[in-house]
Amino acid sequence: MNTVDANVRVVLEAFGAVERRDAERLLAVCQPDIRFHWPPSLPYGGSRGGETSQGHQGITWEAAWLPLQPTEAEQRLDPRVVAASDREVVVLWRQRGLGPDGERFESPVLGLYEVHEGRLARAQMFYFDPEAVSAFLNWAGGGGGTRASSS
Repeated sequence: MNTVDANVRVVLEAFGAVERRDAERLLAVCQPDIRFHWPPSLPYGGSRGGETSQGHQGITWEAAWLPLQPTEAEQRLDPRVVAASDREVVVLWRQRGLGPDGERFESPVLGLYEVHEGRLARAQMFYFDPEAVSAFLNWAGGGGGTRASSS
């Protein structure tokens, strides 16, 4: 298997681990010093290491999304590889959630993933509409108010 194919396999294995909620497998495919970079406007936004992925508001991606993803339908990311090289893989995926009233939220995300020595070393996410994501999280997390429309 060439390096590009191996990198794609590593990144897709990470996506599979997130979808299955398999933290042990996710850690196994990541470098110990992995860095996650989220849009600063999101509650979990900022740059953090794998073990300390709390955002600027003191919460993690997991704390924000896992309660809003009770079924396999919301947990699906539907990753699609857009481009890959011997160092990086670009993936288009879907962020999904289920609000307290049963309304579904879905938004596209483009991720840039760096693979080093056969393991995921860096992940940077580019949300197409971070304002709608923040509005959904604030509304669904008990922030009250009205919800912005979603894709």
